[in-house]
Amino acid sequence: MHIVMHMYDINLAEAFNSYVERRLRFGLGRFGSRVGQVTVRIGDDGPGGCQCRISTELLPFGRVAVEEKDPDLFAAIDRATGRIGRLFGRELERIRDTRIGRESVRLAA
Repeated sequence: MHIVMHMYDINLAEAFNSYVERRLRFGLGRFGSRVGQVTVRIGDDGPGGCQCRISTELLPFGRVAVEEKDPDLFAAIDRATGRIGRLFGRELERIRDTRIGRESVRLAA
């Protein structure tokens, strides 16, 4: 997993880097080599709001992305990393089901 961070209008970049990396490793670590590049964008979303957008490469199939907004930046990061882990798992399951479905149709014919 290769993590690329982009922070906009955030002063505590180093503290957020380690926090986001730890949360991503917790949420996506179980998928191992299926996780390609992870792009995280963190910034202000206007007065009183923060935004966290995470885009993950699902090898070799495509990309999965989530976006969360919250007045508390840590809450936005927590929700976004949790959602990306669940979405990544669902997408892998969908791909597995599609493959199994195609193989069984071929064997039946």
